[in-house]
Amino acid sequence: MSLEAFRGDILHFLQDPDSVPLAESYQYIEDGLLLVEDGRVSATGPASALLPELPPGTPLNDYPGKLLCPGFVDTHIHYPQTKMVAAYGEQLLQWLETYTFPTEAEFADRAHAAAIAERFLDELLRCGTTTAQVFGTVHPESVDAFFAVAEQRNLRMICGKVLMDRNAPEALTDTAESGYQQSRELIERWHGKGRLRYAVTPRFAPTSTPEQLEQAGRLLREHPGVHLHTHLSENRDEVAWVRELFPDCAHYLDTYDQAGLLGRRSVFAHGIHLEDAEWQRLAETESNIAFCPGSNLFLGSGLFKLQRAVQQGIRVGLGTDIGAGHTFSILETMADAYKTQQLSGYKLTPFKAFYLATLGGASSLDCQQHIGNFEAGKEADFLVLDPAATPMLAFRYQHCASLLEKLFVLAMLGDDRAILATYIAGHCAHHRDDTDTH
Repeated sequence: MSLEAFRGDILHFLQDPDSVPLAESYQYIEDGLLLVEDGRVSATGPASALLPELPPGTPLNDYPGKLLCPGFVDTHIHYPQTKMVAAYGEQLLQWLETYTFPTEAEFADRAHAAAIAERFLDELLRCGTTTAQVFGTVHPESVDAFFAVAEQRNLRMICGKVLMDRNAPEALTDTAESGYQQSRELIERWHGKGRLRYAVTPRFAPTSTPEQLEQAGRLLREHPGVHLHTHLSENRDEVAWVRELFPDCAHYLDTYDQAGLLGRRSVFAHGIHLEDAEWQRLAETESNIAFCPGSNLFLGSGLFKLQRAVQQGIRVGLGTDIGAGHTFSILETMADAYKTQQLSGYKLTPFKAFYLATLGGASSLDCQQHIGNFEAGKEADFLVLDPAATPMLAFRYQHCASLLEKLFVLAMLGDDRAILATYIAGHCAHHRDDTDTH
């Protein structure tokens, strides 16, 4: 049994700021103490109250002037696209053809997939992301490699093999039957192993036949604990294409609904161009949306209606959507989220942004029982944020008059440099000044 203490300012969320009075949604402790025992949170409170109770010899990690918060959660990201971040000049469908498909073809090679997975996870930890829902490629090797690396690092990760049996290069297509069989084998091998979970992963409706989507639904029925991860209504041309490919469906979401793919553990990335009936159906089925403002801007896809999701009671998490997103940083993604909502006439508060990045993201992945805040018994995945990481951030932060202002400045001016340390189950997996900690 090992007990360790971490001292600093502490922030974590207890509920969605939009569902309760703001003061009830979070806990902020100036000069707090986080106690971690055997990789889990055992207590959180004022240092003045907890320090006298510590057993003699308890290791104490002191972070004066720093902010401890739960690890960031990225609800939508493509690890095979790490190599093609910042690919120039295309919108969604052309971008897939020009950059994505050629890059993903390399992932039949497990050694290549493992090397990219190592780099990818290094970047996540450097940016403070401790849990992510991740696309693989059509190759089972890509998922085996990713999970093997994630398991070695004791990370809570969700991943799945892409299902894609049409409208893609031959080297990147499976069949409805082979996609089912390979996914089932991966589920049996990896789902629930350590902190890993599997997501059934049709790329998006245009690259799966109705038969393949039905097989995806079969996988969900046969393995009720797994997740569903796909794209929805990202681009207007994409939406029009779906209408042509699925003439018997009422709308884009209906292509998934008819196959039984909606539900509590289903996450649909983007959801920019949804019809009223789609919003309603997402709410009815307790399905979730990954809000990816950086990639929505980068590909010129449009502006997500976060206020509509709030009104409908739909759970939302943040996603960087690497590689259409240009950054692994959830802090930078918060800044993009704020800007897109300003354009939409909705004022995204920094409290809501930090909620989306932590407990909100965990809830949208149905992982809130394990991660997302510092309630006793939760897995001790957390960050140490440095408000003096850059000269400008330090200067601006010292002139903040409220917690709201401090959080907003961190989101607007922060990036990977603001992550001093990333802890996984109480173990330091990344330190800004030591690249060998993982």
